[in-house]
Amino acid sequence: MVSIRDVAQRADVSIGTVSKFLNTPQRVAPDTKKRIGKAIRDLGYVRNEAARQLRAGESRTLAFVALELNNPFFGDVADAMERRAAQNGLFLFIVSSNGDPEREGQYIEMFVQQRVFGVILASGMTRERELELLFTRRIPTVLVDAYGASSRFSSTSVDDFLGAERAVLHLIEQGCRSIAFIGGEVQIHQISERLRGARAAVDAHPGVQLEVIPTVERSVHAGLDVGEQLLGRARKNWPDGIFAANDSLAMGVMQAISSGSDLRIPEDIAVVGYDDIDFASSAAVPLSTVRRPREVFGRSAVDLVRDQADSKEALPVRSIVIQPELIVRASSKRR
Repeated sequence: MVSIRDVAQRADVSIGTVSKFLNTPQRVAPDTKKRIGKAIRDLGYVRNEAARQLRAGESRTLAFVALELNNPFFGDVADAMERRAAQNGLFLFIVSSNGDPEREGQYIEMFVQQRVFGVILASGMTRERELELLFTRRIPTVLVDAYGASSRFSSTSVDDFLGAERAVLHLIEQGCRSIAFIGGEVQIHQISERLRGARAAVDAHPGVQLEVIPTVERSVHAGLDVGEQLLGRARKNWPDGIFAANDSLAMGVMQAISSGSDLRIPEDIAVVGYDDIDFASSAAVPLSTVRRPREVFGRSAVDLVRDQADSKEALPVRSIVIQPELIVRASSKRR
């Protein structure tokens, strides 16, 4: 491996001059710059940025931990984060926990060892010991959407309880009386809040029933599986309304219903999703959904990390709560 010493020997300068060229090139004479630049190109020298950052105690890497990257919502949030990070001279590193707290813990330990600029957590699965590690090491950390209120970390979130309550109230207003909530693990904060909001809406309307159908994943494939299970029931046991924990699940259910039965959407089964991903409005039956502003999520999370990193004293804690918006389309609109 080519070292900075090799570059110095080829350019006939000191190691200190090469270091100055790499860190403060404006302080190096033009002729010397040319010689060092040519030596770097001739030798194929590549700077070890990670080692430099560890020595300097700084980093330009911002880590984003998503719950799952097969959900287009997280991809859109990451895109907004990347653009905001670039504006701040940062590089975004994206990983997914895929619902595995052990794997996420390994990622967080790696981020701490590398002294990353900051961490944005959106998995909802982070264990207390990893949160404590980030806090005690003073790593600027922001919780996105998937956690309860925290006095130690800044956060940006949508009121998932309110969003789910509005979605189910809409189904009830459309005449649904047997509603199925299709979602993932309730230990994930954002899922449990959506279920809690759905139950609140149903509890306020006597005669309306709520069935909870858990899923291991929150993908289109998982929605297809649930749809096929529902179609395997006796017709009298079918729900007349479905509220899915995200749009991918909702579209999978609609695909199963449309291709495997003579049921009509929304006349026989009304469907509402969550997130308002790009595909929701362009589905064969445009999907009603609860919109979460992806661009706002991405920008505000990076800004909160930046605020913490700029603080010279205790890390400032700020919470941004965004109100959800119910978007009514053909999949649920009966009246």
